[in-house]
Amino acid sequence: MSDRIYVIAGKAESLVNVKCQELLDGLLTPEERMTGLLSVDGGDAEISGVLDELRTAPFLTSKRVVVVRGADEFVSKSRAILEKYFDKPSSTGVLVLTMSSWDSRTRLAKRLPKVGKLVQIAEPKRWELPRHLMQYTTETHNVRLAKDAAGLLVELAGEDLPQLHNEVDKLVLFARGEKMIRVEHVEALIGHHRIYGAFEVIDAVIAGNARQAVQRLRNMFEQDRSAEYTVVGAFAFHVRRMFNAKAMLEKGTNTEQVAKRLRIWGNKERFFAQLRSVSLPQIGVFLQELAHIDYAVKTGQTQAPVAIEQLVLRLAGAGNTTRSFRRA
Repeated sequence: MSDRIYVIAGKAESLVNVKCQELLDGLLTPEERMTGLLSVDGGDAEISGVLDELRTAPFLTSKRVVVVRGADEFVSKSRAILEKYFDKPSSTGVLVLTMSSWDSRTRLAKRLPKVGKLVQIAEPKRWELPRHLMQYTTETHNVRLAKDAAGLLVELAGEDLPQLHNEVDKLVLFARGEKMIRVEHVEALIGHHRIYGAFEVIDAVIAGNARQAVQRLRNMFEQDRSAEYTVVGAFAFHVRRMFNAKAMLEKGTNTEQVAKRLRIWGNKERFFAQLRSVSLPQIGVFLQELAHIDYAVKTGQTQAPVAIEQLVLRLAGAGNTTRSFRRA
């Protein structure tokens, strides 16, 4: 007997939905979906209605497919009835449950392998995100996302998967029908305001104006709701570019070559003015501090807005600090 029940489980809702769509594509043709598919939200689904649909004879298709999305609550409150259904599922119905988690210790979980399949969805690790976004862009929009653009997107937008998918969706619209999303698209749509905001904060830090630096930082959070998740990446992107530019300049590379290689198009004069005001070791300290903050945020030891503000105050030389980003 072919699989009659599928459970797709994972914390990343967007990935679960993609896998569910792939499954449906294999179960039903587009023409069959009109009469053979029912999709319901788990919060609204009633077990009696779901089972009635599964047991109803299919019309103009070989099977009826019922998808219960976000089915954690549905499974919890209907567990006893579902256990009986798992023992004897409909021969012409396919039940698909999408869930955030699936407890392997339950009776349902132990019955599932006999009548169906569990598909576990794991969120991609940090280093896997660019490749995942490239795949998501192609499969969802039939558009290519360049590898360097994908890496920059992760750096600027953070690691929250739904947020990254949302950014990709916006980039596709922004690219206006182009078949390749490139670095310049990411910089123009996503990076411009965030990188510029970081630039302005660092400008105030270098000048030793702690009050102005903090005010500009807070403006970033007020103007961009997602800044809490992206602010570390925005600062890291700009400071890393400062570090690379400073290193190139100290090796004798002229400013025009540096600007071209590092794609510094706007505010070139102010960018190189920033570099003249700080040393390479000072920029290195800033990068190290940002790496520590990134780790602390990801491990739940701090929150990005608090940690970044403390760093800005410290590097601006506010109060009795021992470490400053100001020029000696």
